[in-house]
Amino acid sequence: MRITASTLLLLLFACSCAFAGELFGTIEFGDKPVGDGVKLELLSANKESYTCVTDKFGAYRLFVKENGKCTLTIHFKDQSPSVELFSYDKSTRYDWVLEFKDGKYSVRRK
Repeated sequence: MRITASTLLLLLFACSCAFAGELFGTIEFGDKPVGDGVKLELLSANKESYTCVTDKFGAYRLFVKENGKCTLTIHFKDQSPSVELFSYDKSTRYDWVLEFKDGKYSVRRK
């Protein structure tokens, strides 16, 4: 029974990912990964929201159902810098660098 349930869950996950665009990459601050637990929020053109958190290497992975222009917000040290990006049918890598200037964080593509 456990094997059947596990197989069904795996198939459902694989099917849902097949129709989604994958966004992945890393986030750095000061030439080092931001580390574990930094929250990312992506808002699609259709106002769908997707979230994830970074791992200990500053890596993230999001699956987005629709293509087009999106806004990525990185919640880092009580601030939330944002940047625009595009979601596609295929996997797309976006590596980001956080910068601190004049008391504010900003984000740019690496």
